[in-house]
Amino acid sequence: MSLTPQQITIVQSSFRSVQPMSATAAQLFYKRLFEINPAIEPLFKRGMKEQGEQFMRVLALAVGGLSNIATLASMVKQLGVRHASYGVTAEHYDAFRRALLWMLAAILQDAYTEEVREAWSTAYSMIAGIMKEAAWGVP
Repeated sequence: MSLTPQQITIVQSSFRSVQPMSATAAQLFYKRLFEINPAIEPLFKRGMKEQGEQFMRVLALAVGGLSNIATLASMVKQLGVRHASYGVTAEHYDAFRRALLWMLAAILQDAYTEEVREAWSTAYSMIAGIMKEAAWGVP
């Protein structure tokens, strides 16, 4: 699955609207993630403020890297292996997707159009596929 240049632009421009509210975005994301799958919460060992800051930094790197998939793939392969070592399973990726899209809808509100949702969903599928393949050999 690959992104069109237009989808890359949509993800990157919509993320610029999320970044000024990164602390709120991270808080909303983790709240929703733990509602969707409470079994995930014990996997997080650091404080949630620090975890949220780290999440938003990695998300910013991933979004910025969409313009150079080869470089991005190298980074997210390592991320996939690292997450597997923390106890993340392939099934957790669906909860993550749902929480991410929910958070984006909450932050972007009217700007969260079907086109934006589809672009983010495609970007997530691509990145998650690379991470899962690196961790377990299957996308």
